[in-house]
Amino acid sequence: MTEGGASSGVGQAPPVAVGSTLTVSGVHKAFARGIWPRRRVNRVLRGVSFELAPSTMVGLVGENGSGKSVLMRIIAGSLKPDAGTVAIGGRLGYCPQIPMLYDRLSCDETLRLFGHAYGLEDEDIRDQSRRLYGQLGFVRFSGELVMNLSGGTRQKLNLAVALLHSPTLLLLDEPYSGFDWETYQAFWGIADGLRAAGTTILIISHFIQERGHFDRILELRDGLLAPEAD
Repeated sequence: MTEGGASSGVGQAPPVAVGSTLTVSGVHKAFARGIWPRRRVNRVLRGVSFELAPSTMVGLVGENGSGKSVLMRIIAGSLKPDAGTVAIGGRLGYCPQIPMLYDRLSCDETLRLFGHAYGLEDEDIRDQSRRLYGQLGFVRFSGELVMNLSGGTRQKLNLAVALLHSPTLLLLDEPYSGFDWETYQAFWGIADGLRAAGTTILIISHFIQERGHFDRILELRDGLLAPEAD
C-alpha cells in the first residue's frame, strides 16, 4: 500500500471513511486444504468490517487460528482478500510477527535500505535511526549483521523499520516477542507517545494484562468481530 488513501481488495475500493485512518469493509478470506475429493475450505474471515480513528491504540485479540495475522496481512497489503476492501488514509508501517530482514545486512544498512524505500533523505534516516536505537536500546548493534543478532534484538530492528518513516497507521503483530522487561516497558512508552502525536495503532495481543493500554478491543471470533463492550 502507498501513502494517501491507499487501498487493497477485490474491485474498486472505497475511500477511507471521513474521520478515520483505516476503513475495513466486508473482508472475507478462506484457505483450501487437502486434495480432491477430500478438499476442505477453511473460512477464516467471514465479512470483517471496522474503522479506526486517528490517535487511537486498538488491540486485536482472539484464539489461536482465529485469523488475526491473516487480517493484519490483508490490511498491510501482503495478502489479497477473497472479497471486501481496505482503505488507508496516510503512511503505513507494518511490523510482522516474523521479521522480514536481510541476514547479510547490518542494522545500519537495513535502516538505510528501508529508509530509501520510504523516500526519506539520508539525514532524516540518520536522525530517525539514532532516535530509534536510543529508544529501543540497541545502538551497540548498529554495525552488526542481522544474521548475528539475538531474537530480541532482531525484533527491535523489525520494529524500528516499521517506525522509521513516522507512519500514520501502525500495524504490529506481537511486536514485543523476545523483548526483555525493560524494552517491553519502553515499547509501551513509545506506543503511548505515537498515539498522542496522532498515530493510529493496531496491535495483535495475547496478554490480558495489556488491555488497559488500549482505547478499543477488537475480538475475532468465528471469522467475525464480536460486539465491542461498552
